[in-house]
Order: sequence, then C-alpha cells, then structure tokens
Amino acid sequence: MKRVRVKLDKYLPAHNITRYELARRSGIKFQTIDGYYKNTVVRYDAVNLGKIAEALDCGIEDILELVDEP
Repeated sequence: MKRVRVKLDKYLPAHNITRYELARRSGIKFQTIDGYYKNTVVRYDAVNLGKIAEALDCGIEDILELVDEP
C-alpha cells in the first residue's frame, strides 16, 4: 500500500529555508509546519499544502511523494 509523504525535510535544507521562515512566509503556525516536516500529520489540509507550495514558489509535486508503507 502507498501513502503520501511530505518532503519538507529534504526540500527545506536543500533550499536553505528554515521551518520558521516557511511558517512566516506561508502564514501557517510553526507547529503545523513542524508536523508536515516530521511527517506526523495524518490528514493533509489542501489549503495549507497550497500555501506551502506558494510560499516556496514550487509545484505541489516538489513537496509531496508517494511511498510504500513500511
């Protein structure tokens, strides 16, 4: 079975952006950004994902991937 994984843990360091900076740019609480970064979020909010992609000036495919369940 596959699941969606947010790739912020790879994307942010590669682009020299902190979680705090992303929270500021997107207007999303740091705790929410941290949950996406650590992949502890169970249900993804489409509005938040859109805000993150817009704040990073990237496509949604740049921050999401499908992975096999462990």
